[in-house]
Amino acid sequence: MKQKPVHPAMQPFLEGKVILINKPLHWTSFDAVKKIRIATQVAKVGHAGTLDPLATGLLIICTGKFTKNILTYMGMPKTYIATMTIGAQTPTYDLESEPGFFQDYSHITQEKIVAVFKNFTGEIMQVPPIHSAIKKDGEKAYIKARKGIDIKLEPRKITIFSLEILSINLPEISFEVVCSTGTYIRSLVHDMGIALGTGAYLSKLCRTRIGTFTIDESCTPIEFEERIHRLKKASEG
Repeated sequence: MKQKPVHPAMQPFLEGKVILINKPLHWTSFDAVKKIRIATQVAKVGHAGTLDPLATGLLIICTGKFTKNILTYMGMPKTYIATMTIGAQTPTYDLESEPGFFQDYSHITQEKIVAVFKNFTGEIMQVPPIHSAIKKDGEKAYIKARKGIDIKLEPRKITIFSLEILSINLPEISFEVVCSTGTYIRSLVHDMGIALGTGAYLSKLCRTRIGTFTIDESCTPIEFEERIHRLKKASEG
């Protein structure tokens, strides 16, 4: 993409900046990048780690020369606050698809939940969801899955640095997780549901931290757009 001349106030973004965005629900990560690109008039813009449309929270967006740091940011530990719903499963492991395979959860106790959570800390092997962008035989897995093609993804080693239960209000369990890059919270929830014997799917997810960057430092794409508008106006006197 060829870089066109930018507004003088946008020169710092052209040279390179890190922008912390609080991605709204139903937005794609690309939607946020597009909003930044249009607002700043900078062609070279990228994000450091995708958030699914049904997830909210911290998205690191880099412009200009700072796009060279994207892989570094992607490798940093991430913190999420999530809610899992037990007693059912979905094909996508979240609410992108309809819950089914309903199971009774009336026998589940707090002690059982705590025990299962303890088993999912440290280094573990995780199979990514087939409804994901991971490529299998040159094609994204979710495309094959939507075609009804039976595919198998290989397990990968990930690290769950901490897993803290925040509240239990069955069928919902809310928790905070700090994990390594490459971790799928959807898969974590699915696997814990299997371990509980009830099934589970991810019903809510918010990324609150990436490395030392926190959601408290971020703004929404609309707020960023408004800041840019004020910046341009101020520079014009």
